[in-house]
Amino acid sequence: MDVQVRIERYADQGRCVGHIDGRVVFVRFALPGELVRVTLDEPHDRDDRFWTGEVTEVIEASEDRVAPAWPLAGPLAMGGGVGGADLVHVSLPGQLRWKAVTVSEQLSRLGHIDVPVPIERMDGDEALGGFHWRTRIEMIADDDGNPSMRRRGSHVRVPIDTMPLATKTLLAVAEREHTWDGGFEPGSQIRLSVPEPRPSSETNDKADNYAVLVDGELRSGSQRLVERADIAGTTFEYTVDANGFWQIHRQAPIALPNHVISLARQEIGENQSACIWDLYSGSGLFTLPLATLVTPRTRMLSVEGGRTAVKSAQRNLRHLNLTDVDARCGDVAKTLANVPAHLAHPDLIVLDPPRAGARAKVCRQMAASGARSIIYIACDPTSLGRDTGTLRELGYELADVRAFDIYPMTHHVETVALFRRA
Repeated sequence: MDVQVRIERYADQGRCVGHIDGRVVFVRFALPGELVRVTLDEPHDRDDRFWTGEVTEVIEASEDRVAPAWPLAGPLAMGGGVGGADLVHVSLPGQLRWKAVTVSEQLSRLGHIDVPVPIERMDGDEALGGFHWRTRIEMIADDDGNPSMRRRGSHVRVPIDTMPLATKTLLAVAEREHTWDGGFEPGSQIRLSVPEPRPSSETNDKADNYAVLVDGELRSGSQRLVERADIAGTTFEYTVDANGFWQIHRQAPIALPNHVISLARQEIGENQSACIWDLYSGSGLFTLPLATLVTPRTRMLSVEGGRTAVKSAQRNLRHLNLTDVDARCGDVAKTLANVPAHLAHPDLIVLDPPRAGARAKVCRQMAASGARSIIYIACDPTSLGRDTGTLRELGYELADVRAFDIYPMTHHVETVALFRRA
């Protein structure tokens, strides 16, 4: 079913909102103010509160609209549909506006606080047109054994011979390893992880500091990868598992910790010692600089649910001889129910939860610890808005917020929020 719709505003998940005969319709590849023709998703005749659909024709275009530089990721009607870049039809300045408005609206709607949200683009992204930023990519082998991506709303696998979002370093590895030549078992999962050299870091990486994995098994390269990041004047080195989580934008492991350390120093002030919690701590991206750059004497508790990530974090801590960090593997809420006495009352809490957020129980546990300050790194504005509302009910106020565009061409955005006990 095709309909003509006037688009009204941004919504979630890279969509915009319009109305058809009073019914809400969420539209992919649209922009506010546009008049578009939309094909509704099937089934569209069900008695639901809303419909979903996708643009098939733009009748009146927004000034933020551009021709998709990666057509395969654009609308189905225009030969796209593979996903991975749902804002590919939006100019780079328009993408920043979209994300800043989205974060601000969720903080208002769920956190009950109205605040403008500044957003920062990563170095180099504008010159690269919003492409070549991913240091990790994942694909699936099609029936012919070629790398492919699934077309949205179907089981069709579209073969690809490049990935515009991948860094040029990663693409060079893919070319050298003949990844695009195929020969994979149909249906197998293909993953490339390639640390990106940092502009001011040493560049003497091992020749095998990359990984090509098929169904989780190492095909070539190294299982342990070395990542380096310059944070507040210090170069940190991290060993991470090739199959594990790491910030995928080549600049994110620099930009995010630098901002977090700046906030942490501000909150701790001139104190010569501090207790800090690092929750959902991964391989220790924030743990290492928090343990070494905030005060002369810092004791820490870090908590992460992924066993492989915790092993990496513990290895990274040993490498720096950081013995005052208790790095634990476990569910955050369960772990916080039994914290050793010398770590039970942190001065500062840093958390980087998954997309679902911290949720009410962990928010209550953080408040009960008596921490004066909480630095919350959020990858989902809706979860951040909800947890902001909870933290405000528990006596914290939003003292600072900034968004980072570490996912160009997508609706995703990273937000760092500082909460301070009122």
